[in-house]
Amino acid sequence: MEQNTGEYEASNIIVLEGPQGIRKRPAMYIGSTSSQGVLHLLFEVIDNAVDEALAGFCKNIVIKLSQDGEGNVAEVSDDGRGIPVEIMPKYNKSALEVIMTTLHKGAKFNNETYKVSGGLHGVGLTVVNALSELTEVTVKKHGKVYTQRFSKGIPISKIEEIGESKETGSIIRFKPDKEIFRTTTFDSTLLKERLTYTSFLNPGLKIILKDDRFEQPEEITYFSENGLKDFILFLNKDKNTLTNIVNYKKTEGQFTLEYALQYNDSYEEKLESFVNSIKTMEGGTHVSGFHAAITRALINYFSKNKQFSKMELKISGDDVREGLSAVLSVLMQNPEFEGQTKEKLGNAQIKTFVETEVYSSFSRYLEENPQDARAILEKAISAANARESARKARELSRKRSVLENTVLPGKLADCIENDPTKTEIFIVEGESAGGSSKMGRDKNTQAILPLRGKILNVEKASFEKIFDNAEIKSLIAAFGTGIRETFNIENARYHKVIIMTDADVDGSHIRTLLLTFLYRYMKKLIEKGYVYIAQPPLYKVKLGKTETYVYSDEELNVIRTEEYKDAETQRYKGLGEMNPEQLWETTMNPEKRMLKKVQIKDAQIADSLFNVLMGIDPSQRRRFLHDHSEEVNFLDV
Repeated sequence: MEQNTGEYEASNIIVLEGPQGIRKRPAMYIGSTSSQGVLHLLFEVIDNAVDEALAGFCKNIVIKLSQDGEGNVAEVSDDGRGIPVEIMPKYNKSALEVIMTTLHKGAKFNNETYKVSGGLHGVGLTVVNALSELTEVTVKKHGKVYTQRFSKGIPISKIEEIGESKETGSIIRFKPDKEIFRTTTFDSTLLKERLTYTSFLNPGLKIILKDDRFEQPEEITYFSENGLKDFILFLNKDKNTLTNIVNYKKTEGQFTLEYALQYNDSYEEKLESFVNSIKTMEGGTHVSGFHAAITRALINYFSKNKQFSKMELKISGDDVREGLSAVLSVLMQNPEFEGQTKEKLGNAQIKTFVETEVYSSFSRYLEENPQDARAILEKAISAANARESARKARELSRKRSVLENTVLPGKLADCIENDPTKTEIFIVEGESAGGSSKMGRDKNTQAILPLRGKILNVEKASFEKIFDNAEIKSLIAAFGTGIRETFNIENARYHKVIIMTDADVDGSHIRTLLLTFLYRYMKKLIEKGYVYIAQPPLYKVKLGKTETYVYSDEELNVIRTEEYKDAETQRYKGLGEMNPEQLWETTMNPEKRMLKKVQIKDAQIADSLFNVLMGIDPSQRRRFLHDHSEEVNFLDV
């Protein structure tokens, strides 16, 4: 390793301006260079179009996805006012070129052009442009049509007038740069979720998604007439509701608050929160105000009820919010988000506004709707009793359960390293695969925990059954975090939990059962990005002495048309079919393996699917399977 010279002079300072700086450190602006980062680019463009809708100038947004050679291409068009194209004397460039190539510029800093917006830092389109192989912008404005092209953030043409039009709006077409991103594919599932709630938050706005990347093109229209009421119906579509929908909206000064809520008979609270149509995944001050208001309004109302006042058990905020589905939307000037990814709101003054308005409006609703209020009261009392019973059961269970037992399970083959940031544990299906993985692993950093068959479906099981299940005991002891109320992420013994199962129906079922357990009892492991799914190969292709491992049917079809046309193909149905060296080389070697990180992009979708597919109501499951049967892309028969 070369030693540095020790010099630190002006000549050592490197200035990376505009696109250069973005391309050097893309994760600073979009979070990552994975598929998540690719989708972030698209969201930046869509959010700009939505800001035009918030300002009252856009009624239609069209998103087109297509395939161009090795990568995906996205095009977003709107019928807003159109990006300014006039020359800016200070820069001797058009406003369009300045917007596309210069950081921290735009019309969202002075609250005149946009009263409220999701884009605040003036970096969105510049980042999209810098991280794209090709960007083409078309603007309809002042009766003319203008266009300009860029590559990797640098103009490759001058702005030019190419025609006339009575319409207004902007069209941005871009191709993510494969030099920057590990994949340039747009995740349509996550995109559809985003467009769904965007339409609810902007009633009257029509969003059309056209996806031409596959053999069968897809076109979906997103439109909502009733806004947040429709959103609540969507959240509760698989649940039995207990109350009517409460919907309230208030504008005061620079703030606009709207919320909708409804109670159902589930055991979870589901709150979706937004600021200027941007989803705040980690909540923030507006959510704190909402929670405080709902809890105070209900406790105050219940205190007047004789049934409540005679209770020895105190009802908590968690009890009164059990079964609550709610959407909270705030429009405001100058929101203070934590970072460019805008996942948490920090403005202190919004908490007071939200808490005051929600408390007064919801208190009034409870007084005017005693039947709904009583349903919520009975639900809260039931939740409090269940919480107390569960607490007693856990205390009893801990005396004899793994939660108080620091002894690691005997079948765990632990690693030598003690630093959890450097270690990983493979949850392996079956003793045979467990044996191969133990022999093939890196003993310094990789632990192996084989499972015997399918673990308990925790979606249907009581606490007592969960605590008594041997496989779940082994998982809890190995992870070291505890579960539910006793869960502590700081005690995690591994920062990578890798589920490694066979590529068949049984393997998929075991993986689903494990994810159900983790989602319901150790959700923070998923939220922190500690949970992964291993990707073992589906085939081994052999031509002479050359062996190649293939991980999908699509990849197999590609190589069969090339040099491996006459090759011998072996289909792996189980991990146990691979010897330790093959398992290490294909699935466990950190330098060569492929892992899928488990992410909760939309907890509502995840919660609903777990409830439908793993819950106690078979009719919901049958209906779901019937409705989605044509979407199956993997079926082992």
